[in-house]
Amino acid sequence: MPMSPLAGRVIQLAYDPGISPKGGGLPGLSVLKNVVNSINLFGIVAAVGALAVSLAVWAWGRHTGGHQAEANGKNGAVVAAGAAIGLGAANGIIAFFSSLGSQVH
Repeated sequence: MPMSPLAGRVIQLAYDPGISPKGGGLPGLSVLKNVVNSINLFGIVAAVGALAVSLAVWAWGRHTGGHQAEANGKNGAVVAAGAAIGLGAANGIIAFFSSLGSQVH
């Protein structure tokens, strides 16, 4: 049974809706980029502060023999370092997965 033209068009839309990211489509894009950049910078500064506090707690726990404080300091240092890696690599991670997603057909 042959397909109707409308059914063929619906199937084509299901496979390729023709949507792709385009800069400049909406007003305020530069403002949004500035806001996100500021949030990213704030997160990096907070990670530096968290790392400094965690390292101080780790050293204090080690010096005083407080095993719980030492463990908490180590955990905090790892979390702060991971947050810094994630914040610093955010653009690359998003670009990688966006590129990967655009290859799906």
